Amino acid sequence: MAKLMAGIAALVLASTPALAGGNIADGQAKSASCAACHGAAGKAVNSIYPNLAGQNADYLALSLHAYKKGDRSGGQAGVMQAFSSSLSDQDISDLSAYYASLTPLK
Repeated sequence: MAKLMAGIAALVLASTPALAGGNIADGQAKSASCAACHGAAGKAVNSIYPNLAGQNADYLALSLHAYKKGDRSGGQAGVMQAFSSSLSDQDISDLSAYYASLTPLK
């Protein structure tokens, strides 16, 4: 059973785009279009948008990949799918690293 679980975990990891390795400075440069909804420093000015500052980088990357693939729905999913459709895997890693590096809203 342990070998089966390890095999499944290996398949999941192999099919998931690389999450780590984003460049914070590049992410900051790429974040201008995010600021309209999520705020200049990842702190949204409107409560209908989530704060991104201090979020886990892997969570942010997985979320952006899900929006890009159309696997996430509800709320502003259409807007996020349109935005994320042009992002490369590196763009997603960079943006995720940038927002994860910011101090979260207290």
